[in-house]
Amino acid sequence: MGLIELFLMAVGLSMDAFAVSVCKGLAMKKCTWAKAGIVGLYFGVFQAGMPVIGYLLGSQFKEIITSIDHWIAFILLALIGGNMIREAVRGEDEDDADCNLALPHVLLLAVATSIDAFAVGITFAFLKVDILSSIAIIGVTTFVLCFAAVYLGSKLGSLLKKYAGILGGVILILIGARILIEHLFF
Repeated sequence: MGLIELFLMAVGLSMDAFAVSVCKGLAMKKCTWAKAGIVGLYFGVFQAGMPVIGYLLGSQFKEIITSIDHWIAFILLALIGGNMIREAVRGEDEDDADCNLALPHVLLLAVATSIDAFAVGITFAFLKVDILSSIAIIGVTTFVLCFAAVYLGSKLGSLLKKYAGILGGVILILIGARILIEHLFF
């Protein structure tokens, strides 16, 4: 697998994390370099780490994991998205740093969006792929895209204000539904 192929794969894998990062930016009252960096770091680390786990496990559990990975991603994203909508509708105004970047919240999003990267790692076990350069490309690409996505979302959020939380929640639920539908029907 060549460098260009790895980069394109990294971009493809990071698209769910990119969309979720836009949602994180939508929910932020004030976007800073540190907040964008934290979101990018979480997603970048998980997108890079999950292929390693998949690579190490190889094909031993391939059938089990691929039979339920889409359900796990859907349930996590639907729960988080539903919670965002509930908070927006109720007008709950939590502290920006606490509600948007709390470890359990961002961790769940990072896991949910990196399950496909885990599956890619399983395929890496069967291909002649340099795992270290592959995960470096995946992690850095995801970090850069998610960092930029947080800023994009924050700019859109300032325009949408009242509906940003609802829009972010709906997007998360739609991403989860897309993952589920792709795995069930395609």
